[in-house]
Amino acid sequence: MTLILDNVSKQVGAETHIRDVSLALPKGSLTVLLGRTLAGKTTLMRLMAGLEAPTSGRVLVDGRDVTGQPVQRRNVAMVYQQFINYPSLSVFENIASPLRVVRLPKAEIETRVREAARLLKLEPYLQRRPLELSGGQQQRTAVARALVKRADLVLMDEPLANLDYKLREELREELPRIFAETGAIFVYATTEPAEALLLGGRTATLDRGRVTQLGPAPEVYRRPHDLTTARVYSDPPLNTLTVVKANGRVTLPTGGQARAAGTLATVPDGTYTLGFRAHHLALDPLAGDAIALPATVSVSEITGSESFIHVDAGEARLIALLPGVRRLEPGTAVTAWLDPRHALLFDAAGRTAALDLPEAA
Repeated sequence: MTLILDNVSKQVGAETHIRDVSLALPKGSLTVLLGRTLAGKTTLMRLMAGLEAPTSGRVLVDGRDVTGQPVQRRNVAMVYQQFINYPSLSVFENIASPLRVVRLPKAEIETRVREAARLLKLEPYLQRRPLELSGGQQQRTAVARALVKRADLVLMDEPLANLDYKLREELREELPRIFAETGAIFVYATTEPAEALLLGGRTATLDRGRVTQLGPAPEVYRRPHDLTTARVYSDPPLNTLTVVKANGRVTLPTGGQARAAGTLATVPDGTYTLGFRAHHLALDPLAGDAIALPATVSVSEITGSESFIHVDAGEARLIALLPGVRRLEPGTAVTAWLDPRHALLFDAAGRTAALDLPEAA
């Protein structure tokens, strides 16, 4: 099966929820929809499933126009953020429930349930009730119920968002293996850039109902085509500075200057937005052509193995992600250092000013 969205839009009243989206999803592919809350991820998945009809554009399955065809006539499975299981049924019967609805033979149901339980590591729990399971096991049961249908299209709408950290990490590691074994088209929605990178496959970044970029996850992360995509694919938020390049030098918003190196050496003179992620901002001196930014500490956040240090450099609020415990008092004067080899650069229109940057990001 192949799924194609051809210039699809969805308007509700005066609001445009999805704007001119075109995507081609081949059999066996994994596409991660990455965007902030209300970016349009859920609406786009509902259009794929047939739960909603587009205002304009077409949805094609294997070249056949299914626009407006209801979900009941499509071979689709969906897993939601809020995992839903039948509390009075065993894990086995929860997984088997969609197969019993279509009256498959008992032997076929047994085979499919056992196969899904093996993939999701649920075999020891098949006779338990959902309330006897951990949160992760309950979500695995919901995923197994989706997989057992052998749907051509499996849609997962932030399925790990309500689980604790340990369970999320465990399932994130297992899901790529599960995806690879099924051969279905998987579409996975998330707000977390780290999750999109861990799952792999392709990433489609969404912003206000528009797909800003689609490509292999590491490629979109390292080489965003525009400032919007870079911001969507950054957590903590992308650091940005407005800089002016002229005669081989760069004037910084703090008033200082630096030699135009790295990304900045490849572009014509002009005004640019310099973007860099938190883990590329240092508070200890860097060698080479590092850019120095006089700054003042605003907030220190210690997470245990890492520290987030918020600093004010002129009118810019920047975030540095540092290893270990670094507690700096508010008001402390520091120098923030940026290696220009890791910088992203955008023109006045927000488009990338240089794509050929293997070390960037």
